[in-house]
Amino acid sequence: MCNAYHDPVLLHETIEGLDVRPDGVYVDVTFGGGGHSRRILSCLGEKGRLIAFDRDPDAARGAKEDPDFKEDARFTLVGENFRYIKNHLRFQHAVPVDGILADLGVSSHQFDTPQRGFSIRTDGPLDMRMEQEGGLTAAVVLNTYPQERLADIFYRYGEIPVARKLAFEVEKARAREEFAHTAQAAGFFKAFAPRGRENKFLAMVFQALRIEVNGEMENLQEFLRQSLEVLAPGGRLAVISYHSLEDRMVKNFMRSGNLQGEIEKDFYGNNLSPFEMITRKAVVPGEDEIARNPRSRSAKLRVARKK
Repeated sequence: MCNAYHDPVLLHETIEGLDVRPDGVYVDVTFGGGGHSRRILSCLGEKGRLIAFDRDPDAARGAKEDPDFKEDARFTLVGENFRYIKNHLRFQHAVPVDGILADLGVSSHQFDTPQRGFSIRTDGPLDMRMEQEGGLTAAVVLNTYPQERLADIFYRYGEIPVARKLAFEVEKARAREEFAHTAQAAGFFKAFAPRGRENKFLAMVFQALRIEVNGEMENLQEFLRQSLEVLAPGGRLAVISYHSLEDRMVKNFMRSGNLQGEIEKDFYGNNLSPFEMITRKAVVPGEDEIARNPRSRSAKLRVARKK
C-alpha cells in the first residue's frame, strides 16, 4: 500500500481508503490543484492509469504547467463536469475503474482569487461560476430570481432559518440598486446575521448561491448514480464533503445504493446494498491538520467498496 503525506485535505486517509493498486485504474473527479491526483500517480506503476476531471479552466492551465501531470498513457485530464463521468470514461476506454475520488466544494485557488467571487473576505464580482464561461452567476440569481425561489435556495442550500425574510429584503434592496460585488452583498447580508455569528451566516448565504449557480446538488446526484455503474466489483468510492447536504446524500447512497437511502432486503432480511461501507462513520481531520489548514475543519470523508 502506498503511503501518503498529510496534504491536501485528508490525503493520507483518502489514499488509504482507495487502497490504490500499482496496476489499477483510478479517477479523481475534482482535480483542482492536483494534490490528490499527484499522490495517486505516485502510487501507480507503469500499467496504472489515472483519469482526472475538472471543469475549471484554471485547473487545466495549472496541470499543463506542472511536470508531474504530463499527459501520457498513465494520466489524462478531462476538462468537463464530473456529472458526465460515465460517457467520458467510456470514451477513454477506461471502464470499469478500481477507484473514484471526489473532493467536493471550492478549491483554495478559487477562494483566494477575488475575481471568482467565492469569498466573503475579498471584494470581486458576484460570479461564483466554476466554469467561468456563460451560464448563471450569483449576481443573476440575486437580481432576477423571484422572492419565493430565492427563499427556497437560502433554506435548502444554506439551511438558513430566516430564508423568507432574507428573500423579501433582497427583493426590496435590488429595486434600489442591483447586487454586483461580493463586498456589497456581504455588507447587505451581514445586517441579518445573528450577533457573533456573522461570518458563519455569510458563509451559509454564499454557499447557497454557489450551489445554485453551479447546480452542485444535481451534479452530485448524477455523479453518484454513474459511479456505481463504472466501478469494478471491489472498486472503491471515496468522497470528501464539506456541508451536511452533500454528506447526507453521500451517506445515503453508500449505505443503500440509492439517493433516498432506502435499504432493500431479500426474503431472508439480508441487506441488498451494492456497497460495503469501509468507513463506519465519517472520517474528519485531526487537530494538527485543522491547525495547518483551517478550511479542512468541515471536511468529512466516507469510503465504500462495491460488492
